[in-house]
Amino acid sequence: MEERYLTVTALTKYIKYKFDHDHHLEEVLLEGEISNFKHNSRGHFYFTLKDENASISVTMFSSFARLVKFEPKDGMKVFVKGNVTVYEPSGTYQINIKEMKSDGVGDLYLAFQKLKAELEKEGLFAVEHKKPLPPFPQCIGVITSPTGAAIRDIIHTVERRYPLTRIILYPAIVQGEEAKLDVARQIKLANEQGLCDVLIVGRGGGSIEDLWAFNERVVAMAIYESKIPIISAVGHEIDFTIADFVADMRAATPTAAAEIATPSIDVLQGNINYYIERMTKLLKQKIENAKLYLANMDQRLDALNPMTMLNHKKQILREYSKQLTLLIQRILLEKKSRFTILDSKLGALNPLAIMDKGYSISSVNGEIITSVSQVHKHDILCTQMKNGVIKSEILEVEENGNKIV
Repeated sequence: MEERYLTVTALTKYIKYKFDHDHHLEEVLLEGEISNFKHNSRGHFYFTLKDENASISVTMFSSFARLVKFEPKDGMKVFVKGNVTVYEPSGTYQINIKEMKSDGVGDLYLAFQKLKAELEKEGLFAVEHKKPLPPFPQCIGVITSPTGAAIRDIIHTVERRYPLTRIILYPAIVQGEEAKLDVARQIKLANEQGLCDVLIVGRGGGSIEDLWAFNERVVAMAIYESKIPIISAVGHEIDFTIADFVADMRAATPTAAAEIATPSIDVLQGNINYYIERMTKLLKQKIENAKLYLANMDQRLDALNPMTMLNHKKQILREYSKQLTLLIQRILLEKKSRFTILDSKLGALNPLAIMDKGYSISSVNGEIITSVSQVHKHDILCTQMKNGVIKSEILEVEENGNKIV
């Protein structure tokens, strides 16, 4: 039988195929010590990850390397996540990583503590700077990702608790290098527009790297300089960020922020019922007092026994009784009418009902459009509807019947 010899390339390709199709090697979590670290001009990381008995070559491409919040150094212990593959030119196996975290306290935590101490010294956390939240907000601004769970939780909570208020979403990137500037920009935009009574700034939970935009000085300064009260709602209950310390109020979750920002319609209804019950009791007491008074008057009239005076007084008593009855009926009718009006307003001012009538919010590049001068030909116009977003290209713009673009 004739022996078949493989080329080195063919063998290497076969081995690489095996590596790339082994699901156990698709996402591997490793810990080890950095050795021979190199950061090339294109932004890629190359180093060896080792422990006491073995080592493996590591590659981290620039798209992932730029998200690392600390400076890797030789001898540093790290945790990495990636896929194991074969580097064909040398026939060696390596791991291509997408995430890397430092061990122990870590540079991110140290950076957090350093900035926190600086801002506290500068007075950004001072209690006297905190602004009170409005008890009955007519408009709540939410600065978060338009696709995250946070905005859905906030909308559902506000609709359930206080449907009289409306919500304006200021869509922002909440993770990555661009997030800090985008969040700060939306806070400033909300203040410039002056449409909201309170702002909720935040996102859902995640790692310290995911939440890092809310630990940046630019975001802290935007919150501090805001004229509108701000509720910070970043992550879960155990997560704390710089934004939490600067904001006027900290909420454990986005849902909790919506609850803090709004009164409960059930509580308000309970208060109304309480006052109605109290008024009813007071009216009944007045009626009882009036009856006792009338009884006493009747007894006095019997004691005097002049028929004319008696008849006159009885007539007065009947009039009093009639007037009291009418007064009670009128007061109860007025209260019921007032309650019906308030109930109708609750439904009429429901923000979802308004959107059902065709109202929408249009924006270009994240800026809400209020004038035709803000748009140009071929701009992409985003129209926020109740149940989604319509994107369209601007072909022509007219102002007062005159074509301007």
